[in-house]
Amino acid sequence: MLLPKRVALTSLIAMFALLPPTLFAQDAHIGSVRTEFKLLGPNNTIEVERFDDPKVEGISCYLSYSQIGGISGAVGLAEEASEASVACRQTGEIVFDPADVEEQEVVFTQRRSMLFKNMRVVRMHDAETQTFVYLTYSTKLVDGSPKNAITAVHYGELGGGQ
Repeated sequence: MLLPKRVALTSLIAMFALLPPTLFAQDAHIGSVRTEFKLLGPNNTIEVERFDDPKVEGISCYLSYSQIGGISGAVGLAEEASEASVACRQTGEIVFDPADVEEQEVVFTQRRSMLFKNMRVVRMHDAETQTFVYLTYSTKLVDGSPKNAITAVHYGELGGGQ
């Protein structure tokens, strides 16, 4: 007989397993490189993905992060590393509604373990210099990681008249 707490925990785990790994912006897989061969299951890799800022047209961000292979990685039980890199670039005319863009907001989230770890990208708006700053970091249920990466995209007119 299962205890009520165990049933609730099992239901919670099943619910999280059904959630899509990306909860905000749509992402596109760009490519990957193998970093370590695994005899059983997929190899360890570094993945590269792109996502477009959901509220700022004309800015695309590229993420690189490690993916653990093997049996634990194949079944989704591996806890992925906290390291990630982000580079955002202007890929078209930058168009946004200032009323819709918050001073700071999460624009990308991806699960990095079965339940407790997420990789996030936060957009910060530096209105004074007309720049969007993107920060990637990972969170855990109890504590996150200080490992992070940052990039910025300027959208205003550049000075320098002669």
